[in-house]
Amino acid sequence: MSAMNHKNNHRTGGEILIDALRINGVDRAFCVPGESYLAALDALHDAKEEIELIVCRQEGGATYMAEAYGKLTGKPGIAFVTRGPGATNASVGVHTAFQDSTPMILFIGQVASDQVEREAFQEVDYRRMFGQMAKWVVQIDDVARIPELVSQAFHRAVNGRPGPVVVALPEDMLTAHASVSDVPAHKKVEISAGAEQLQELTDLLKQAERPVVMLGGSGWNKQAVADVESFCAANNLPVTTSFRCQDLYNNALANYAGELGTSASPKLLQSVKNSDLLLVIGARIGEMTSAGYTMVNIPVPNQKLIHVHSGAEELGRVYYPTLPINATMAAFAKQLRGLAKISSDKWASWTAELNKNYNDNLQHAPIPGNVQMGEIMQWMRANLPEDTIMTTGAGNYTAWPHRFYQYKTFRTQLGATNGSMGYGVPAAIAAKLTDRDRTVIAFAGDGCFMMNGQELATAMQYDARVVFIVVNNGMYGTIRMHQERTYPGRVSGTALANPDFAALAQAYGLHGEVVENTGEFAPAFERSVASGKPALIEIRIDQEAITPKMTLSAMREQALAAQKG
Repeated sequence: MSAMNHKNNHRTGGEILIDALRINGVDRAFCVPGESYLAALDALHDAKEEIELIVCRQEGGATYMAEAYGKLTGKPGIAFVTRGPGATNASVGVHTAFQDSTPMILFIGQVASDQVEREAFQEVDYRRMFGQMAKWVVQIDDVARIPELVSQAFHRAVNGRPGPVVVALPEDMLTAHASVSDVPAHKKVEISAGAEQLQELTDLLKQAERPVVMLGGSGWNKQAVADVESFCAANNLPVTTSFRCQDLYNNALANYAGELGTSASPKLLQSVKNSDLLLVIGARIGEMTSAGYTMVNIPVPNQKLIHVHSGAEELGRVYYPTLPINATMAAFAKQLRGLAKISSDKWASWTAELNKNYNDNLQHAPIPGNVQMGEIMQWMRANLPEDTIMTTGAGNYTAWPHRFYQYKTFRTQLGATNGSMGYGVPAAIAAKLTDRDRTVIAFAGDGCFMMNGQELATAMQYDARVVFIVVNNGMYGTIRMHQERTYPGRVSGTALANPDFAALAQAYGLHGEVVENTGEFAPAFERSVASGKPALIEIRIDQEAITPKMTLSAMREQALAAQKG
């Protein structure tokens, strides 16, 4: 019997809630169980043929998985956690979803209504706790309002600038009964540019000599990416992508200019500064994308700025736009594809120069130690399927998959643009569960991995055959780098004593490998894929190899010289 046939039946709040999820197309939810929402778990038991419930090991892992699912599918990722400590742990995924503009709904069990404001067991007011961290926070106090408020949660999560919604569920509300009608599935609203705006965009492009396109943000789908690619390629426009949004444009095309993020080359940053027109589609031009807000002048850019964003509140928020366009990615991309071709003779050499700089930046120099990560990344570029999904958390190790890997198709990169450590492992598990036919690789540093390494148990439980790569240098590398630059030679709080990661993986039941020189990687990777189960490869890298370009010692000596001089 479908959920819609439950109209007006006398149901518990838990049953009404799970029926609402089914109606809205939810096929998977991530959770850590709690007694505060047992009635919802019981209703999920009846819905197990339609909604797969993934039991995680920590609430941060559960919300990271929900966020990654939302990124990958464009549908709201769903997570259930218990009150107090559970909600606190889950907050990291909410912050990630907010800064990444990812549709997500977090359901939190709450104390019973008659216990509110007593500081009952694990009681928290989630409206205050998540106030600035989520797009909307609501507590459902009346069982009869579940269909209304859950429908609102889905609409808010996906429309405008997408983002996370938090829904608190008092325990007694979930066990109460009501006869109430269900609400049909939520609707995604697509917003198009006006004819006058498209004409002004065309006119501005015709006047440009050094244009740059920047793609980023959320709300994209495969067709929208194809439409933008068609427009940019036809007009030979140089295309950049914002921080960790490299899969929005085929990196192998002759007009790709590179990622504007932590791995951006100085030449690319200078080229954007020298441009005379920026066409920014979907990106907010945030701190990481703008090299600490130095790349584009605030509040009035030196370049003419065409800023396209699905959230009207983002237009003019930081940068004064020459032409602001409030539109969603799918609708706007379709309009772009339909525009007449613009002569690109004026910027042909400009595009070629930016693309050459990008390809030059793919070249790698030797690094200290027996492991050459540049060669490993070159092997991965040559041997991985084009639709491989690559996930990363945060740390200096991300320079390798960011700078030296090429993303050629949509949704092959999942990274937290809020720079959150621990994201890569759970994100990869969610990705593999969502599309089991694709190769999924999680890149993690040793510090990054240890933040959610326990989710290897989740990978084993659900046979999520991810290849986890742990780049181990025995320290919190990014912080050590900044430490050496600012306080050279004064190491404090950044050294790590690590387990044998391969042995740890084997204890969980995974296939485990250790790589201590470059030539060992390819056979280890092939054995991992052939193992028929999740696998982990620990790459032991020299501490001196702190970045692809500079050693730790050179960084320290440079900082000491600067202090003396």
